[in-house]
Amino acid sequence: MPLVVQIKVTPASGKQEWVIDKSGILKCFLKSPAQHGLANAELVKTIAKALKLNTDQVTLITGQTMRTKRIKINANVSLKEFLVALGIEQQKQLTIV
Repeated sequence: MPLVVQIKVTPASGKQEWVIDKSGILKCFLKSPAQHGLANAELVKTIAKALKLNTDQVTLITGQTMRTKRIKINANVSLKEFLVALGIEQQKQLTIV
């Protein structure tokens, strides 16, 4: 069953990092600028690499020109597995302690 997630992206940030902000929003900082779809391509590639999927299994549904994007992952992946692959689950544990 596909997984759909909403992600807030910060392009051209000089780093590649995933965090959950204080309001619970999943954020991704990307190195690529938002020009010519470079940041979108980096986002898709980063997700696919983290989940060990092909890039064609990760689709940008909405937000091609906006910072808030909806991504569809065409694989049998749970939200928890997705967060663990991105290192978010470890971050949450560190924050709680």
